[in-house]
Amino acid sequence: MAQRLTGPVPAGRRERSSAAALPLEDRRRARRARRLREGGVALALVAPAALAYVLFVLRPLAYTVQYSFYEWDGVTASTWVGLRNYTALVTDPELAGPIVNAFQLIVFFSFVPVALGLLTANMIRGFATSRLAVVARTVLFLPQIIPLVAAGIMWSWQLSTNGLVNQALRLVGLDGVTRAWLGDFGTALPAVGVIGAWVLFGLCMLLLLAGMTKIDVSLYEAARIDGAGPVREFFSITLPSLRQELVVCLTVTIIAALASFDIVYIATQGGPGNSTLVPGLEIYYLAFFEREIGMASALAVALVVLVLLVVLPLQWVNRERDR
Repeated sequence: MAQRLTGPVPAGRRERSSAAALPLEDRRRARRARRLREGGVALALVAPAALAYVLFVLRPLAYTVQYSFYEWDGVTASTWVGLRNYTALVTDPELAGPIVNAFQLIVFFSFVPVALGLLTANMIRGFATSRLAVVARTVLFLPQIIPLVAAGIMWSWQLSTNGLVNQALRLVGLDGVTRAWLGDFGTALPAVGVIGAWVLFGLCMLLLLAGMTKIDVSLYEAARIDGAGPVREFFSITLPSLRQELVVCLTVTIIAALASFDIVYIATQGGPGNSTLVPGLEIYYLAFFEREIGMASALAVALVVLVLLVVLPLQWVNRERDR
């Protein structure tokens, strides 16, 4: 005859047994109380960050929207002007020009770094475990950790009349091509774009390389068995598998282009003329030099809307394809 085992009952089992013995309404009430306790703990953990976000992001944003409907110099009494500041953004070429320049910078800040990063990451992937790959990743990522002010100063020296770029051109016999790249109306904006592309290239390369490490190696082995070459592997396996990483790279770099300030301010201060003036720099000049707080606020709000209009479709397309 089997002997019945006796001993202390575990605490978790006792709680489940006692909970099962309670009436249905009492069990529901206990579950609600537990959820409230857990929600209270979660709210307490989130509250400091949420408070800081409200004070330093949402509150200034609300004030900016409010100021955009006024004409105000920051000192005297403000005057309600309605949508006049926003109308000026569309009708005044001097205010619309910086927005056009920012969209031109997207080509250099976004498309060029993503394309070069994709190509470089695909080349490094073939020898990802070698020391050469480690050195390449480190060297190519270094521009991302350099302060933008330092990058702007360094490139201003390199692109000056007697800078390294012109010296290299003279060395190969291209004296007629040399110029003050940041001081020429035709080359100033592309030169600023080159600086931005150099800064953002390493970030794009590293993000895309991280995405490539997640691709199943058996896919490449099967493709080689079927006779696919490196180009076919890239377009049939690598590129489709990096959709999320590409969206992240495009989002980060497009925001950097539209909200650019540091590099432009250090390298050209918006010149020559207004050829490199961007919205961030124009907002700074309007608010602190021309004392047009209302116009600066309207341009800031318009910049936020433009960033959302460009970035949100990318996120929506990526989310739709994941379903």
